[in-house]
Amino acid sequence: MKSGSGPFKGFPVEREEKKAENDFFKLLELKGISRRSFLKYCASTAALLGLSGLHAPMIAEAIEKMAKRPSVVWLCFMECLGCTESFANATYPEIDKLILEMISLEYHEALMAAAGERAHENLWNAVKEGGYLCIVEGAVATKIPSAMTVGGMTSIEIMEKVGRKAKAVIAVGTCATHGGTQGASPNPTGAVGIVEFFKTKSIATPVINLTGCPVNPENIISTVLHVLLLNKLPELDAYQRPLELYGQTIHDNCPRRAHFDEGRFVEVLGSKEESLGYCLYKVGCRGPQTYANCPKVLWNNRQNWCIGVAPCIGCFEPYFWDRFRDFYKPLPDVKLPGVTTSADKIGMGIAAATAAGVGAHLIGKALKGKKKEGDSEGEEKK
Repeated sequence: MKSGSGPFKGFPVEREEKKAENDFFKLLELKGISRRSFLKYCASTAALLGLSGLHAPMIAEAIEKMAKRPSVVWLCFMECLGCTESFANATYPEIDKLILEMISLEYHEALMAAAGERAHENLWNAVKEGGYLCIVEGAVATKIPSAMTVGGMTSIEIMEKVGRKAKAVIAVGTCATHGGTQGASPNPTGAVGIVEFFKTKSIATPVINLTGCPVNPENIISTVLHVLLLNKLPELDAYQRPLELYGQTIHDNCPRRAHFDEGRFVEVLGSKEESLGYCLYKVGCRGPQTYANCPKVLWNNRQNWCIGVAPCIGCFEPYFWDRFRDFYKPLPDVKLPGVTTSADKIGMGIAAATAAGVGAHLIGKALKGKKKEGDSEGEEKK
């Protein structure tokens, strides 16, 4: 057993660590959070980070030993504040509030108590110290800089100064990742996402994109914890999104998928077929073209999600306002019996090499579904 140094010379180090651990769990108890709930949260966080349950104790230990609250700066540019609203209303897991107290949110125009010059003083003090995590919500106006100003500074000026000294940048929501609705054609203000903006300014700060309109709060929390606790970026896809969060399409995990495979589709919204859980592809669902973990994490305290009430509009995909603008019409592509497009023709093009094989599988499934319907109709006539 090792001994401490200085004023703690002669005392076992393990005893000090044990006391710190006890103090931490006493803090949890005061906040109404049991040790079991905390460890359950750590296991849930590990899953979101793409780690096995064996990493839960490691995450718990990292949170316990977070001596200095990491600085976080949250910038808001051209947006509707929807991602902030989503994040602020997070109710699962219950530990969220504790996590917010364990980081030092130095600046957020909508959430901080300070205003005006005092608020900007907090921002620039954090920038001066450096080493902070920057979260950005909203697009940067590049063609008409005056279209987005804060405290007399344009979004271009603020993002360049804050971005250069950040440890990393997390772009939350489709506006910050790819311009959002402001960046849709004809895009008069030149609204762009952070990655594109950094390229024009030769800023080398790493960027993590969390697409979504709005982004899911669990995706924000898990990504922030990944960077702060593991001190590294998660594995990213071609659009710089965490693979563990954006590695599968909604179609891959959709509870309506079995009906798609059997050729059962909703023809009209509000029909009996919709209530029976039939596939929504023919009424515009973009689930097959959208990479997101919505079916796994859901929304509103994991109570429901878009496909529970309407077709997916593909808001987690880059430039979806232009690509998927006819929200209630299936995208034209490969014609199948009774279906306008091939659902597994993925918009990103990453799986294009397998599209032919998958398409053949889908044609067989669709024909099978139609054949069954024809057989049942024939039996009814007899």
